[in-house]
This record gives sequence, structure tokens and C-alpha cells, in this order.
Amino acid sequence: MDVLALYGLLVLTTLPPLIPNSALLVTTGVLASRGEVFLPLVLLTVGGSALLGDLLMYAAARRFGGPVRAWMRRNPRRRALLEWTSGRIQRYGLPFVIAVRFLPSGRIVGALASGVLRYPLRKYVLGAAIAEATWATYSVGLGYVGTATTGRPLYAVGVGFGVSCAVAAAGAAIQWAARRRTLRDPPEGSGEGESGGTAEGGDGGRGEERGDGRGGRASATASARLSVGGPTVQT
Repeated sequence: MDVLALYGLLVLTTLPPLIPNSALLVTTGVLASRGEVFLPLVLLTVGGSALLGDLLMYAAARRFGGPVRAWMRRNPRRRALLEWTSGRIQRYGLPFVIAVRFLPSGRIVGALASGVLRYPLRKYVLGAAIAEATWATYSVGLGYVGTATTGRPLYAVGVGFGVSCAVAAAGAAIQWAARRRTLRDPPEGSGEGESGGTAEGGDGGRGEERGDGRGGRASATASARLSVGGPTVQT
């Protein structure tokens, strides 16, 4: 394959979300280990195009928050995922903006939730850049290190693809367990909050500082803000 065509293919399969390209990235790492492509340029191309895609999704969600919220709420699973992600962005801030990239559908929902919540642009760019740089290094590095270590390109591609699938499965398990935990543990004092009691006012700032104990209050707050358009998050 022509080198320029390969770089173009990397951009086309990385910029948009939901296009499987793990095998391509591992294979590119194999080519880099053999000197057929320049590794730093590969990492810059992959990480840069992924970051650009994230920023486009963030900007669209920030500009068209209402339609994005309406589209997400039409499907129960999408709505639950958006609210779960939004609650954790509000609670954990930058660390979760980075971590969500490695969860199933995390690249999309993380960018959309950050945009809808109007998460500060500079912090989002920083978090997304760290996440995409880590992801690009890990994805391409599997093929590069595997070939350099074993000297067998096909073996390196197979191992790299298997490791990518294992990491994705682990991320799905973590996400599922966290959501189950949130559903199992209802927000503390939720009954008081619904009846106009002390959940919002009586504790002053303590109600927000406690969060939800295990994530429930943050999700409830995010749900309320998503429903009305919500203020800018200053995390």
C-alpha cells in the first residue's frame, strides 16, 4: 500500500467514531517496526485525527445541546448512558474525561456529555488530548513492540488484536459494574429532595459535597440539568 494512502486511511478510520480500526492500527505498528512508515508521524496522525473528531462532537453538542439531549432521551439506553456519564464528569471532572475514552462508546458519549454540560473547553481539550495520545500510543505500540520483540509480524498482529479485544471487554465489565452499583444504591436523602426538604437547601453546600455517596446524586443532578439545558459546569 502507498504510504500516503495509508496515512489517509488512518485519518478516515480514526476521525469518525464507531469505525473499527484496531487491526489497522496494530498492522501500522508492525510496519513502523520494520521501518516502512515513520512511527512519530503515525502517532501524530492517529492521535491528532482522533482528537479532531472528539472536538467536533463536543462542539456540536455544545452548540446544539437541545437536539442532542432530545435524540439521546429517545432511547432509554442512550439516555441512561448520557446521564451516567454526565454525573461522573460533574463529580470527577478531568480524570473521568480522560478515562471515559476507554469505555465502550465512551468516545462518543464523553464528548456529547461534555458538550451538553458545557464543560470548560480548555479542560476538555486537555483531557481529550491526553486520552487520545494514550490510546494512539497503546494501539500502535502493540504492533510495534510485538514485532520488535518476537520478530513475527503476523503473530504480533494477532496478539495485538487479542489484547485490544481484552481491554475493550474489561472496559465494558467496569462500565456495567459501575452502572449496576449506581442503580442498586439510590441517592441519599432522595425522598427529602423530592418533597422539598433539606436535600437542596437545609445542608447548605454539604448536599453537593456529599455527591451521591456512590454516584447516584451526581447522576440525579446531571439528569435534572440535562432536562432543562443546564448551566456551564465549572469542574
